[in-house]
Amino acid sequence: MHQIGRLALMLVRFEAENFRSIAEAVTLSMVAVDHDREAAREQPLLDEHLLTVAGVYGPNASGKSNVLAALGWLRDAVRDSLRVWEDEIPVEPFAFGTWGARPSRFVVEATIDGVRVDYELEVSRDRVLYEALFEYPERRRRRIFERDGEDLSLARGLGSLAGARGLLTPRTLALSAMRRFDEERVGAFASRLLRMQAFGLRGPQGNRTRAFAAAAWASSTARLFDVEAQQQSLFDATGTDAVEPDMRQRALGLLRLADLGIDDVAFIDEPLLMPDGGTRSRRRPQLVHNAGGVRVPFELTAESEGTRAWFSLIGPTLTALDRGGLVVVDELDASLHPSLSVELLRLFRDRATNPHDAQLLFTSHDATLLNSLNRDEVWLTEKDADGSTRLGALSDFAGERVRRSQNLESAYLKGRFGGLPDVDRAGLLHALGLVG
Repeated sequence: MHQIGRLALMLVRFEAENFRSIAEAVTLSMVAVDHDREAAREQPLLDEHLLTVAGVYGPNASGKSNVLAALGWLRDAVRDSLRVWEDEIPVEPFAFGTWGARPSRFVVEATIDGVRVDYELEVSRDRVLYEALFEYPERRRRRIFERDGEDLSLARGLGSLAGARGLLTPRTLALSAMRRFDEERVGAFASRLLRMQAFGLRGPQGNRTRAFAAAAWASSTARLFDVEAQQQSLFDATGTDAVEPDMRQRALGLLRLADLGIDDVAFIDEPLLMPDGGTRSRRRPQLVHNAGGVRVPFELTAESEGTRAWFSLIGPTLTALDRGGLVVVDELDASLHPSLSVELLRLFRDRATNPHDAQLLFTSHDATLLNSLNRDEVWLTEKDADGSTRLGALSDFAGERVRRSQNLESAYLKGRFGGLPDVDRAGLLHALGLVG
């Protein structure tokens, strides 16, 4: 029997309908068009190759971030519905027309250890309407569970999940309830989905979500460097995520890419006053610079925004590359230098650095990054006349297959694929008061 923690999940396809700026269903696929390259990983049970990198491009307010946010919402739903969803399901339907009264729908198609798994969810603000998990162990669909309203059907042999019925409410996901029971097939999918790491996605609390994620990701990176804390954890019987011995050197190598002056990472113990009047110690990282043979530590907050962003990405990136999994980054180019963005793509493409088929899914405005992307790794968003988001594959733009040799950056900047803001120059000058 497989150990759930070692199973690798690869995203095959994601679909969202009636979520934020998304009205009609949009689908993002990680299926490769061009197979003869490292970034396309063969999946024999699918007869397909899956990508390890994909980027979503489009004008501001076209909804590219919402495509990724829908995937993040689904992950959070599985994590939170049993504990938090008491009065209402916090779904955000498209605000115009009659969409507010319609259900929202999400579909994830993935592989776990090469076997296809499909999860589908349909919800309104007050109830779960439909939910199902299917697997394809021999390329034929087999139901694990299916829930229609409050009626839950389980596959044969899953009697251990019968207790999940007692945890269901109209607003509780069956997948959330089943996580409490030791069933491998359900647990493998749920744990892999929850391991998805997302940075920069706007949640119900807006930008606070990005700030919180940045702090959490920076902490995960700091842990890789903190040898003393790692040694202490060896005596903690509950510790299950020990850091590999060479992980610190790998993390330091990546950090040095951002600033050639960074020599090491050190820690200082900072006393914290607790509500009960006591104190505890918090270890705070400092980046040690070497200038002319002199080593000087700097607080992380004193570093450039680009260095801080790269520092935050190192932990989640190495974790994904070490275990497999999905890393989702909104606005990859917001803080990173283009050369670092390119290096990040290389890490996920290269089999030597990504042996477990980890995937990177991101949004960006950086057209220069298109020079480092293949035609099937680019998706484009546009805003429709009613304000809703449309999503399309660049590899088959407007029904005309894009050549593999196409200069994507040049074509994108010329508006060949859309994705550029349609600026009314006269209106802009008038708004600025520069013309009458």
